[in-house]
Amino acid sequence: MDRRFFTKTLGAAALALAGLPMAAQAQDVTLRLHQFLPPVATVPAQILKPWGERLAEASDGRIAIQHFDAMSLGGRPPELIDQARDGVADMTMTLVGYTPGRFPRTEVFELPFMMTDPVATSLAFWEMVESDFQDSEYQDVKILGAWVHGPGLVHTADPVNSLEDMQGKTLRGPTRVITDLLGELGATPVGMPLPAIPEALSKGVINGTVIPWEVTPAVRLTELVTNHTEFAGDEALYTATIVLAMNKAKYDALPDDLRAILDEESGAKLSAFAAEVMYAADAPARQIAVDAGNTIVTLDEAEVARWKEAAQPVIERWVAEMDGKGIDGQALIDQARGLIDAKTN
Repeated sequence: MDRRFFTKTLGAAALALAGLPMAAQAQDVTLRLHQFLPPVATVPAQILKPWGERLAEASDGRIAIQHFDAMSLGGRPPELIDQARDGVADMTMTLVGYTPGRFPRTEVFELPFMMTDPVATSLAFWEMVESDFQDSEYQDVKILGAWVHGPGLVHTADPVNSLEDMQGKTLRGPTRVITDLLGELGATPVGMPLPAIPEALSKGVINGTVIPWEVTPAVRLTELVTNHTEFAGDEALYTATIVLAMNKAKYDALPDDLRAILDEESGAKLSAFAAEVMYAADAPARQIAVDAGNTIVTLDEAEVARWKEAAQPVIERWVAEMDGKGIDGQALIDQARGLIDAKTN
């Protein structure tokens, strides 16, 4: 054999072999996940980080999630969905209602007293994402998970023992639908993201807020207000919708095997897990308020019925607004309620 040919062949083989680890390494993926909550909050600590660990384990370490908490990549919470769209981050977790009116179909799950069981509601939400919302509302991003938190309740400086006590209160609401609800119930609503609550309370911009128990420790709420109003039975004044969104180009560029792993660990599985964790975190957070000696009021069924009646115009306005957009709002309500009932154990 010609020595020059042999040497050249060996050199080519060596280069090819040297390139193998680089090729394998190029298939490894690090994804940046950006969200608005502090790292100690339930969602990052008990949902997103464990989910990332499951992805790493299922992929033998080939998928790594880099977590950026508390808006550490910059911007404001309402910008998170666009950060996923534009590739500022590969993934973002956000409340859908932080971008008012932009995802109108999703608002069906935020309507007053719509949510009963958070896991069933989250599974219903995910099913409607798959069958409708991904293509109609979220076409600019890939939705990996869609869920809701446990029952939203009222936290105030002065107690709320009845519907009449909402008069004169200035209350923070998280989304367009919920601020409309607060106004209908007699309060003065102020829309703002959750991280702004402590400063707004401290400065007297608001004298109360609505959030679920689960997230109250993250903003030290029980130190800022001492009255909390719950609703009898399984009734939830409201819930908010939450999504984990991914940049579409980044998702499409994943190797087939890694995309399959991501899909397997996301979707209904992630949505149900997130709802279960958030709901389970309500009880220990509530206990913090009990231990602090705060006042917890539970409205009885008769009083809850009054709140439901007072909230009805919010639902009627939403249906009319959807009809104006060419969306059958009542059909969405009926579909959402039917799915929630079907998925409730």
